[in-house]
Amino acid sequence: MLEALAKAARPLLESPYVRRVRRNHGLEHATVHVLAQYVPNLSVAGRSDADGFWLMGDLTTEQVQRAVEEALRRMRNGERKLAIHPNCGTSLLTTGVLVSLAALAGSIGVRRGALQYLSRLPSVILLSIIAIIFSRPLGLQLQEHFTTLGDPSDLQVLSITRHEGRGIRGRKIVFHRVQTRSS
Repeated sequence: MLEALAKAARPLLESPYVRRVRRNHGLEHATVHVLAQYVPNLSVAGRSDADGFWLMGDLTTEQVQRAVEEALRRMRNGERKLAIHPNCGTSLLTTGVLVSLAALAGSIGVRRGALQYLSRLPSVILLSIIAIIFSRPLGLQLQEHFTTLGDPSDLQVLSITRHEGRGIRGRKIVFHRVQTRSS
């Protein structure tokens, strides 16, 4: 079913802007996969756009550059599944939506009062667990067909720059901007 929806959405998904975002999103995920092989206890977040992607995490520029280069090489050599990551926002959003719908479905028919809602709690929990189980593969498929692109095609990395800022309680936050170009 998702493949059919993706086919119907192909004109949008293949528009130049969206295609660039999806390629960068795929390279961002592949980079995180590669970093996870080299950096113990990796804690990183990313955000992609049409001009590249940001990585937020305590990484050196050398680590990021090495991972980006390896990720792009591996994707070009056919490892297209590197574009899919289980901790992607697409998967998290899918889980949130399905669990919310499950909770809503579990409370259908409740008229008023906390006791009526509490009486539905076992049903809501069961439906939520079922939603969580189904959300994982669905989120991965949504990434594969809609939000990432595993084929880097003519994607080129133009630059990688390090930025530092201050977060909550003055903690140092390290960002890397990976600037790209593609059709």
